[in-house]
Amino acid sequence: MGEGGRRVIREYVSVPPDRIGVVIGDRGTIKSRIEESTGVALTVDSSSSSVMLEIDPDKTPYENMMKAKNIITAIGYGFSPEKAFKLLEDDVILDVIDLTIYVGTSKNHLTRIKGRIIGENGKTRKIIEEYTGTFVSVYSNYVAIIGTYENVSVARRAVEMLASGKPHNAVYSFLDREKRRLKKLEFELWEKRKF
Repeated sequence: MGEGGRRVIREYVSVPPDRIGVVIGDRGTIKSRIEESTGVALTVDSSSSSVMLEIDPDKTPYENMMKAKNIITAIGYGFSPEKAFKLLEDDVILDVIDLTIYVGTSKNHLTRIKGRIIGENGKTRKIIEEYTGTFVSVYSNYVAIIGTYENVSVARRAVEMLASGKPHNAVYSFLDREKRRLKKLEFELWEKRKF
């Protein structure tokens, strides 16, 4: 129960200290935009680097709480607010891969694996994004992906292949095949909807 006996649902999200300012935005613009677009009240605690989310379940659907939480989480994983706001769309999800699962916690291994995923001048990451229509962020020991479920699962597989040491050419071939498959799938769905 909140003040005055009203029901409230509260959740907390931890945000890396170097990203908390991005969640707030210039003069609180990003925080306000999250609140306005979801109906979720946010309280940012810079000292503990966390955000408290609150909704009145009688006025705001819980699904909006999850959207606000995903936007904040995505910003925490290094996405720009503009890309994170894509998560307001119903068919867009956030997926996070922990690279330590593949290479342990050794700084050298993590640096090497992140280098493989990003590629020279960001080339590999750009190819993954272009072929799958997703956004990819490599932050700390994680790779975060924003996109539709089908596209995110393809991008995730490409990242996992790179993290497992597969050659870049094999990953690019996989992406090429999947892009064609997704295009065909999209066309078939479009054809069905036409009639």
